[in-house]
Amino acid sequence: MISNYLNKTTKAAPLAVFRIFFGILMFISIVRFWSYGWIDSVYIQPKFHFSYYGFEFIQPLGEWTYLLFAICGITALMICVGYKYRLAIVTFFLSFTYIELIDKTTYLNHYYFISILSFLLIFLPLNANFSVDSFLNKKNKANYVPSWTVDAIKLLLAIVYVYAGLAKLNSDWLLEAQPIKIWLRTRTDFPLIGGFFQYNWMHYFFSWFGMLYDLFIVFFLLYKPTRKIAYVFVVLFHVLTHLLFPIGMFPYIMIVSGLIFFEANVHQKILAILTKIFRLKGALLTTAKTANTTYAYSALSKKIIPPILLIFFTIQLLLPWRYLMYPNELFWTEEGYRFSWRVMLIEKVGLSIFTIVDPEIGKQFDIRNSDFLTDFQIKQMSTQPDFIVQYAHMLRDHYISEGIKSPEVYVKSYVTLNGRLNKEFIDSKINLANEKDSFAHKKWILPFYETIKGL
Repeated sequence: MISNYLNKTTKAAPLAVFRIFFGILMFISIVRFWSYGWIDSVYIQPKFHFSYYGFEFIQPLGEWTYLLFAICGITALMICVGYKYRLAIVTFFLSFTYIELIDKTTYLNHYYFISILSFLLIFLPLNANFSVDSFLNKKNKANYVPSWTVDAIKLLLAIVYVYAGLAKLNSDWLLEAQPIKIWLRTRTDFPLIGGFFQYNWMHYFFSWFGMLYDLFIVFFLLYKPTRKIAYVFVVLFHVLTHLLFPIGMFPYIMIVSGLIFFEANVHQKILAILTKIFRLKGALLTTAKTANTTYAYSALSKKIIPPILLIFFTIQLLLPWRYLMYPNELFWTEEGYRFSWRVMLIEKVGLSIFTIVDPEIGKQFDIRNSDFLTDFQIKQMSTQPDFIVQYAHMLRDHYISEGIKSPEVYVKSYVTLNGRLNKEFIDSKINLANEKDSFAHKKWILPFYETIKGL
């Protein structure tokens, strides 16, 4: 049965359309980030960067960061037109992922999605048709590709959506309409419907609809009779999300990605429209000689790609559940929270006051965080334990260089979660200078003393 599935083919048009729009959106994202001055403010100006555990060797590049973004932008355009596609997608994956690993302050689910999606696209023949590669080397031009190459993208999208829906099956989201309630009450000036955002029923409508949408939209997209209306909901949902919440290009990425669920003839029509717009005269489209050709993987690729993708998807299916290995409330500790498609589930605000103690002379003094961190970094650090311990280590090392032999670092930290009253977050009696940052449970996080029921 598996061999029969692997031998099935489908038209290459869906991969070509996906490649074109993916490349365009990635290029726009890079230009947008650059034009807003975020390269400088996020990656160059900060004196300190919060690295991911295990990736401390990924270091900021200073002014060379502009070159890294330029490489991302150029390769995104190469992906779009399908020129030297394999080199372009590998380079894009490496450069984009390097950028994201420089500082976890910038972590967003959609950045993670782009990294793992671009990794997946390395192994798929997105340049088999309607590409510069297929035009320059007609031997590699094919109108058909293995069906699994299209299904792999669908599977990744399904994981993102369904896991995001499962994550919303919690008591804060469904029974308290939090944190949607907090956010909507700040948008009562929104055109037409903003006046309704003050009412509880609207908060619950958004919460429950968001949960149901994430859980079931993929299945409606897979089922042909409901596909068109489901895609209308995809567009409306993500456009509204973009207008209400500042989450960058993610809504547009999901809108474009949703096209992959449509039949090949829909994508062929899109390619025909692009041909007319750019006056390509069909040069990149299928010719009589390639009408029935199927993209063929090499013998080596057939051996190594299936195991790689099996491992890849196994990780994607299991990684979101790693939080089960940790005690205490996930939303409070955030241990196992990232990389699990927990989208817009928490609103946390924190205040952290760090104190340095010189044990030799008994002197102590408080730290002004703005002397070391940007405002954005302070906001992120104040609510996330791994940030707090990394910052404590930085302070320790800094004051060692200032002449204090064994500085102790303590923090008084208070956090509010999803509209609750603020609570003490970190044990203020623990010298964080001696605590390690690792995947182990951080015992110096104080208990939440409440239960948020759900997955």
